[in-house]
Amino acid sequence: MDSLTRRDFIKGLSVGTVAGCLATMGVTSVLFRDQLVSPKVYNPVDIGQVKGVTVKCISETSWFNNTIQMGDFKKAGGALVSQYDVKFTSTGVADGYKGNNAGGASHLVEVEFMDGTKKKILLDPGWNTEWMGKRFHDEGIDRMLKNREIDLLFVSHDHYDHFWAIETVLREQPDITIMIPNTFMNQSYQLLAGGQFAKPPISNSIPHKGKLIKHDVGKIYKLYPGVASSAFGCPCGRGVYGEQVLIFNVADKGIVTVTGCCHMGIISLLEFCRNRVAGGEKIYGVYGGLHISPYEDWDPFNDDLVLSIPRYNIQRIGCNHCTGYITVEKMLAAKIPVIKGSAKHLTKRDIYLGNGDTLAF
Repeated sequence: MDSLTRRDFIKGLSVGTVAGCLATMGVTSVLFRDQLVSPKVYNPVDIGQVKGVTVKCISETSWFNNTIQMGDFKKAGGALVSQYDVKFTSTGVADGYKGNNAGGASHLVEVEFMDGTKKKILLDPGWNTEWMGKRFHDEGIDRMLKNREIDLLFVSHDHYDHFWAIETVLREQPDITIMIPNTFMNQSYQLLAGGQFAKPPISNSIPHKGKLIKHDVGKIYKLYPGVASSAFGCPCGRGVYGEQVLIFNVADKGIVTVTGCCHMGIISLLEFCRNRVAGGEKIYGVYGGLHISPYEDWDPFNDDLVLSIPRYNIQRIGCNHCTGYITVEKMLAAKIPVIKGSAKHLTKRDIYLGNGDTLAF
């Protein structure tokens, strides 16, 4: 460190630490990108084009009561505790599903290619197997799996609310192809293989027998013509690290992103598309969790985040799940084109897309 003074080193370390903490809250890039990241020239990847993308929300209700959820974490030891060491409340919740506070996050993505053919991708299996079993049945997902109409299960990350209902998928199609970020917790691999964990409690009695595809962080993977994915190295909390997203290039429209939680931060994702994907200067749509104030604990930093979104000129935003109610209200007030929903199937508000709602790009 001959050319770097101790003072400069500590200053850089401090700023980096703050930025890392903000990344877990979805504040990445807005305040620190220009200060921390040196401009880098990329050769954008041409992923091709699709005719259209339709996303149906199977369940965006990961849990039914925020206060109970946060209380479970507090009892287990706080913010840094592993998700497999948390005893989640599964009985006696008045606004839960049959008393269980657990729900799940899961979406069906249907892609129409330029030749008119189509493929279906299931984004995440959710959490509570009973709740997800009901939602799968209500929306015909169980039938699609049984008939092998779903091409693959794309797991955004291994958070409990996105992954723990894996048995609900495997009971219909145990050999389904699964794509995951190559950052899974060891326990999550065990669950996929048929493991059980007494404390949460969670279990999977049907080991996965199909192809498991792992995506490294920072790379762009072409899945089909016009469809790609990329995994981000980001702390997600509860012991989980890394999340992958789906990226589409819709002909005559632009880039569409579909996320589970967007732990990497919405601005980081949009900048990634701008710099790394051919056509990324035109972002048409965003769908999924945006991880901004999921527990309604609004921070003034998030005002800057919300107000930075319009500069990307996004035409359609379908946000839900870990995008807090306060966030959506502020986005609507800022004239951001958020698509509203129907507030059915235990979704609590109609200001965002909820369970059973569909958005076509």
